[in-house]
Amino acid sequence: MKKTIILMDRKKFISSSLIASAAAFLGSKIAFGGNSKIKQPVQRVGDKNVIQGKHKDLTILNPKPWNAETPPHLLDDKITPADRLFVRNNGFVPDEIDVDNWTLTIEGESANSKKTYTLAELKSKFKHYTYQLTLECGGNGRKEFSPPAKGNQWDLGAVGCPEWTGVRLKDVLEDVGIKSDAVYIGYYGKDTHLSGDPEKVVISRGVPIKKALEDEALIAWAINGEDLPEMNGYPLRLVFGGWPGSTSGKWLSRIVIRNKVHDGPKMGGMSYRVPKYPVAPGTKVPEEDMKIIEEMPVKSLITHPKTGAMLKGGKSFEVRGHAWAGDLSIESVHISLDYGATWKLCNLSKAVNKNAWQHFNAKTTLPQNGYYEIWAKASDSNGKMQPMVIPNWNPKGYLNNACHRIAVKRV
Repeated sequence: MKKTIILMDRKKFISSSLIASAAAFLGSKIAFGGNSKIKQPVQRVGDKNVIQGKHKDLTILNPKPWNAETPPHLLDDKITPADRLFVRNNGFVPDEIDVDNWTLTIEGESANSKKTYTLAELKSKFKHYTYQLTLECGGNGRKEFSPPAKGNQWDLGAVGCPEWTGVRLKDVLEDVGIKSDAVYIGYYGKDTHLSGDPEKVVISRGVPIKKALEDEALIAWAINGEDLPEMNGYPLRLVFGGWPGSTSGKWLSRIVIRNKVHDGPKMGGMSYRVPKYPVAPGTKVPEEDMKIIEEMPVKSLITHPKTGAMLKGGKSFEVRGHAWAGDLSIESVHISLDYGATWKLCNLSKAVNKNAWQHFNAKTTLPQNGYYEIWAKASDSNGKMQPMVIPNWNPKGYLNNACHRIAVKRV
């Protein structure tokens, strides 16, 4: 009982992953609700729902539409397995997917022509590329903001870095022809709106033309050499590494080349936007004072040991994880065992390509038996570091890149 009081008193200071580990220490049980009426691929395993094709231990945040995140310890692989990639959907997966007749149309006021490609034509006409690209939900970490922000209460597992295979977006855009006044591209997918209205667009976002023309911007059909999972956009999607996952449209059927900032659903208002200036927690910010989120901030994730681990005294162990920084690279990662009083530099790998996360590791020991927190702090190639506390509050709870903290015990 004493542990419960201590952990709850520290709730505002310790990350929510620590609270989860405290529950593990105390043997708490987490229940998952279900809804059998939802037309989505889900199965029942024990006392929880499991999304078909996904790891059984993904945490389901929302069943309508399906949204699920991956506990950090399941993201220990350098290349994220497809079944461990988070699910972030705004609508329902298309009821019928006819791969043989799937098409992608490119058009718009800044296109020289309008062209439609079948999936087979995309694969045969353009050179294939494979890149490892970091995909992260803009609201990853929303759960930690206070006062609470509306939206799925993501902890820290709405991120992954698989290998994506497809064709470069720029090759397809150049085949269509881009006018000199092109500013933005926008996407449209075939997911179904929650209202069930087939004419209503679920989400239509995009990126500036400069980002669209980068080598690593892909129209992808595969993860790790296999077809995309249905929940992650099968059979075709966009992938823009280092930017909010909402820019990487799923079930892709149409791309528009725009002569202005794209204005599809969830491009305006408060969606995927943050204040242009710092605001006090709970502030109501006018829409005109909000700006579109572009690249994601520097961040790190401890994937080993698992939060809640019991470590044998006198033995060294490895701390490892990943770090990423939007369009930049990671310069260094440090860990602390004493609440930030001292820091130890980690070994750090180079990124395999732009927009891929980098891996860190360090050997360490715990000086005596008891409770410890392991903190990780990354710095990007421009010298920006992760904050040790929750960063600027914003109405929708985006861009939380506070240091990751896990709880362990030496026994």
